[in-house]
Amino acid sequence: MIDHIGISVSNVHASIRFYTRALKPLGMQVLGEDNGWVGFGENQQAVFWFGIEEIIQAPMHIAFSARSRDMVDQFYNAAIAAGGKCNGSPGERARYHPHYYAAFVIDPDGHNVEAVCHQPAETH
Repeated sequence: MIDHIGISVSNVHASIRFYTRALKPLGMQVLGEDNGWVGFGENQQAVFWFGIEEIIQAPMHIAFSARSRDMVDQFYNAAIAAGGKCNGSPGERARYHPHYYAAFVIDPDGHNVEAVCHQPAETH
C-alpha cells in the first residue's frame, strides 16, 4: 500500500490550478505546503505531493481511486476543463478486470493521470 507519492513539476502554480480542479470531484484538496511542495489529500492526510526539482521525472502514471463511476466522469470533465489532454475518456477497461472503469488525462507536465473505480455499474 502506498502512503504518499511526490512528483516533480515545471510550474507549481499551473499544477495547483490543474490539480485543484481535477481532484475536487474525488474529494481531494490542498492540505499543505512544505518547502515549495504542495500536498493534496482528504481527511487531513496529504497523499499526493508535487514541487519543483532540477530534473522533471519522465512522465509518470498516477491513478487516483474514485468511489463511483460518476466521480470518474466528474474527474475527467474537470481535468479537461482545467487544461488536461484526453488520454482515454471514461469507460470500462475489461482488459484489466470486468469492472475497471477509468479515465485518463495528461497533466501540464505530461504525466498520465487516471481516476479509477473498481465497482460494477449500478443497475436501476
